[in-house]
Amino acid sequence: MDEKNLSKRLATVASYVPAGARMADIGSDHAYLPAALALQKKISYAVAGEVVKGPYENAVSEIKGHGLTDLIKPRLADGLAAITPADRIDTVVAAGMGGTLIAEILERGKDRLQGVRRLVLQPNVGEGRLRRWLMDNRYQIMAEQIVAEDDHIYEIIVAEPSVVSFRYSDYELMFGPRLLEKKGPVFTAKWRDYIKRQQGVIHQMEQAQKVPVARIAELKQKLALVAEAIDDD
Repeated sequence: MDEKNLSKRLATVASYVPAGARMADIGSDHAYLPAALALQKKISYAVAGEVVKGPYENAVSEIKGHGLTDLIKPRLADGLAAITPADRIDTVVAAGMGGTLIAEILERGKDRLQGVRRLVLQPNVGEGRLRRWLMDNRYQIMAEQIVAEDDHIYEIIVAEPSVVSFRYSDYELMFGPRLLEKKGPVFTAKWRDYIKRQQGVIHQMEQAQKVPVARIAELKQKLALVAEAIDDD
């Protein structure tokens, strides 16, 4: 993968960045995403934020190599501390991290989100935790997509600030309100694999000297919800 040939995961993330956006890519690594969008003339400005020195230096090299230093600003900073008011960022991307970490980054940097009109998020795990943060902070989920690549399945969540109150059910937080509308084979594959893994966990628990009955009942209840979700497909 490079700036001219994004992975399927990152290409899907890129498709949700609005044309002409002033974006911040948090955890940018090599800055492949903003570089690709800049080379395609799809964004007007970008910040490539990295908290780790090595990936930050990779981003600096990538940006310089393509003559994009006027358009993309690499910043060595923790989370949304990479953004300044002068950047006038309207779109924030956070991809390739755990959902809990993304939620923590957003929570710590709330003051930097003023003026941001879109969040494009791709958690590797913990999607439900991230959706709950969005709901609790009045970011409505506008679109979701699930993609499979190299034996991994990824969910992309697109959210925007809402002026009206709304609530998602626990069922929607778990599976994704927009994903539930369309589901499809990748959705089904993800949750069938989840059922298989959790059945193995339950089997191990049932062999224990002291069987955790309450925990097993909780897992079985969750598996029933999953079965319901994929049986509707």
